[in-house]
Amino acid sequence: MASQPKTIWTRKQVLEATDGHQTSDSRNDWSAEGVSIDSRACNPGDLFVALSGPKFDGHDYIDQALANGAVAAIASKVPENIKKCENLILVKDTESALNQLGDFARKRSRAKIVAVTGSVGKTMTKDGLSIALGATGLTHSTDGNLNNHYGAPLTLSRLPESSAYAAIELGMNHAGELHNLSKLIRPNIAIITTIEAVHLEFFDSIASIAEAKAEVFAGLTGEKIAILNRDNAYFAFLASLAEDYGVKRIIGFGADPEADIRLLNIKSNQLSTNVTADINGKKLSYTLKIPGRHNIINSLSLLAAVSALNANVDKAAEALINLSLAKGRGRRHRITTPKGELTVIDDSYNASPASMRAAFETLRDSYPEGKGRRVAVLGDMLELGKESFRLHERLAVKLEANGIDQVYTVGKSMAALHQALPKHMRAKHAERPDVLIPEVKKALQAGDIVLIKGSQGSNTSSIANALIKNSSKNSRSLNLQNGEAGNAL
Repeated sequence: MASQPKTIWTRKQVLEATDGHQTSDSRNDWSAEGVSIDSRACNPGDLFVALSGPKFDGHDYIDQALANGAVAAIASKVPENIKKCENLILVKDTESALNQLGDFARKRSRAKIVAVTGSVGKTMTKDGLSIALGATGLTHSTDGNLNNHYGAPLTLSRLPESSAYAAIELGMNHAGELHNLSKLIRPNIAIITTIEAVHLEFFDSIASIAEAKAEVFAGLTGEKIAILNRDNAYFAFLASLAEDYGVKRIIGFGADPEADIRLLNIKSNQLSTNVTADINGKKLSYTLKIPGRHNIINSLSLLAAVSALNANVDKAAEALINLSLAKGRGRRHRITTPKGELTVIDDSYNASPASMRAAFETLRDSYPEGKGRRVAVLGDMLELGKESFRLHERLAVKLEANGIDQVYTVGKSMAALHQALPKHMRAKHAERPDVLIPEVKKALQAGDIVLIKGSQGSNTSSIANALIKNSSKNSRSLNLQNGEAGNAL
């Protein structure tokens, strides 16, 4: 795969895009190799954009960004601690300037862009697209999960002019957000991974979540293609909404017999899964080294996009063996304790009822060693509104159905699950993760497979970190063991 070009912005282009002006008459020319909105993560050669919000002001960190190697900064005022800066570009509003950079980059680019949204699975799908399309041509993608009103224009602003493709993740938790982001990005294809009960604090029904996700169709351009999960209960509803937005082609993926990109067979072992699929009438087999049926289904959407863009499907499928899970999203770690070796599945980045169910199935399909057990350590699912306690309580049925042996819970809402569990599955409950950590450490034994999952705000990541980082020096990520660590995007 071709390497990314170094220069993304020249001084002249930045001034033209933002309608800004320099604070001095200097004709000192410069070029930027990247764009940053975080002074701490600013790399040498970056253009720093000083955003301001209700709880922060990026202007206070321009000096830090420059010290870290930024070649220039975009600001709406000259900070007091910056006495002289020839490469300071003044604009009326820095957030607008970031959007203008994104818009300018989109207009000059010939890249085919795929927008990815959905209730769960966005980041894995975006990462997979980067690998799959990258097998055909230079592909740009969202860094991590920078998918909001800052992250989407930032991703666009970093788009090299020579890119052939781009995979851009879009998130939302309120109606109206995706409409504006899609209009800015103007994708050729929109993928909706699935519709599930998430962000119910901000929506009155799952159907209203589907309507908000369908806003991703608003900015579609060219052939206007929508790729939808045929197995999801909201497929037909989304398809009708897509038609209302003027979508010209709808592609269904999944195990459903009517799916255009259809799952035919799965053969799994502890390290990998061989997938056989029907891609528009052509049988294709490929290997994934990530667990979970939900990930397998989402991999079909990647190949649907590759096929729709007339990129090389065979090379894309072959490249998917390099796909690995990002930190906190189901990555497995083999750790050594005084009692022996066990496996930790760190899925602590986020949680919803749908992703919890998928994680339980992944744990079910994992095989403990010796006298090991399937253990779940679960933190609160957030943003579920008035249904929160009921949705937590209902997880008990799924845990029992998937043969989970022991369940540790942490958080106020998870107390409802703790009470609903059968006594033989009920382990310890705590209000805070730091209280639960020593209990979990003491109880784990050799051969166990431990799933750790919760919403970001529940801080279950601290439990995962305590087990992974405080274990023996011989502990290792299974991604590293399998040669995948360098492919996490």
